[in-house]
Amino acid sequence: MLATLTAFAITSVARLITGARALWLGCTPQPVQRLYYANHSSHGDFVLIWASLPVELRRRTRPVAGADYWQKPGIRQFLIKRVFNGVLIDRQHADAQSNPLQPVHDALAQGDSLIFFPEGTRNLGDEPLLAFKSGLFHLAAANPQVELIPVWIANLNRVMPKGRALPLPLLCTLSFGEPVQRHADDSKLAFLERARLALLALAPKES
Repeated sequence: MLATLTAFAITSVARLITGARALWLGCTPQPVQRLYYANHSSHGDFVLIWASLPVELRRRTRPVAGADYWQKPGIRQFLIKRVFNGVLIDRQHADAQSNPLQPVHDALAQGDSLIFFPEGTRNLGDEPLLAFKSGLFHLAAANPQVELIPVWIANLNRVMPKGRALPLPLLCTLSFGEPVQRHADDSKLAFLERARLALLALAPKES
C-alpha cells in the first residue's frame, strides 16, 4: 500500500512540477514489450518517462539504474525496489567475470519493458548527446522481439538545474519516436550510430 501511494504521489508531483507532455510521434502507447531508450541528464529522467506512460504500461515497465547510486539503504533503496521495481546494474564491475547487463537480459527474458540510458552516465556537458555505449547493441541483438523506442526528454535539466533547490517554471516534453530496427548485417558501430541519430532527431530544433 505504501509503495502504491508513493508511486501515485511521485507521478502526480512529477507532472505538476515539470508540466510534462508525452508526444507519441512515431508510435502509440501499446501493451507490447519495449525498451525505451533516452537521453540522460538528470536522476529524474526515468521518473519522468515512467510517469508519462499510461498506468497499464507503467505496471510492466521498469527503469534500469546504477546500483552504486540507488542501492544505498534508505529512501533511494525503497523507491527503486518497492516503487519503481527497478533493474539495478553494477557499473563498478566488481566481478570481472560477470556480465553487468545480465539483470537487464533477465528482465527482458521474463517479458518486462524497460527504460534504458545508452549514454551510460548523465550528460552534464554541452554536447546534446554522448556516444552510446555498446549495451544497447547487445540487448537488441539478444532480444529481437523487443521494440526499441527512442524517447527525447526536453527541458528537464533546465527545470531542475544542478545546485538549485526549487524548480524553474518550464515545460518538459517527452517525444516518443518510431521503433528502431536492428538489421542482421548491422555492425555494432553502425547500429549504435543509427539508434543515436534516431534519438537526436527527436530533439527540439533551435529557433
